[in-house]
Amino acid sequence: MGNVYAEIELINGGDLELARRHIIGEDEVKKMRVTALVDTGAITLAINENIQEQLQLPVVEKRKGYLANGSIIECEVVAPVEIRFKNRRCSCSALVLPGTSEPLLGAIPLEDMDVLIHPQRRELIVNPDHPYFAQMNLKYLK
Repeated sequence: MGNVYAEIELINGGDLELARRHIIGEDEVKKMRVTALVDTGAITLAINENIQEQLQLPVVEKRKGYLANGSIIECEVVAPVEIRFKNRRCSCSALVLPGTSEPLLGAIPLEDMDVLIHPQRRELIVNPDHPYFAQMNLKYLK
């Protein structure tokens, strides 16, 4: 089928909570758009050190990660990260891969957002059986 990529928005979940509580302004919430490889063989979200640094995500633990080549590396885990794709969102932790490694969108956030890979179009889509299931208000503040 080939590789499938998706344009997603990553947001510092701690900043979102501070903005909801009016401790910081909406313009202070750290966020960025990235193109991630949709990888159903990966368990969760994986970001690189540059993304972690820009979003200033706090390290919550260290964990061993298995790479596609079979090697095992120790990775920092950061949280919370909010992922947004179209009208879907989820909050999760992320493994931090070394350097400028390609971001990966794994199985758990894909399931949580109820999105699917369309094999003919080779793209990530909202589940057509539930197009409004996870509809949300994309405003940070009401």
